[in-house]
Amino acid sequence: MTLWASLLTMSLVMTVVAGFLAVVLRDLLAAALALGAQGLFLSLAFYLLQAPDVAIAQAGIGAALTTAIFLLAIRKTRRKEEE
Repeated sequence: MTLWASLLTMSLVMTVVAGFLAVVLRDLLAAALALGAQGLFLSLAFYLLQAPDVAIAQAGIGAALTTAIFLLAIRKTRRKEEE
């Protein structure tokens, strides 16, 4: 197995792991960060598959902008306290 194939396999496995963590984590902040990590790993996979334009779009929008929007939304919400 070549280095390229190993990096691609590792990137895709980490994409699946980060996606799974985003679904099962109970903390919204941790889930949003896991989703951002998934976007970065997917961006790396696109780069390794020789699609740098898609990788840049995925890193910029899928990982950075979407994660920032999620974090801002989480910050604006309040937890309802029991009375």
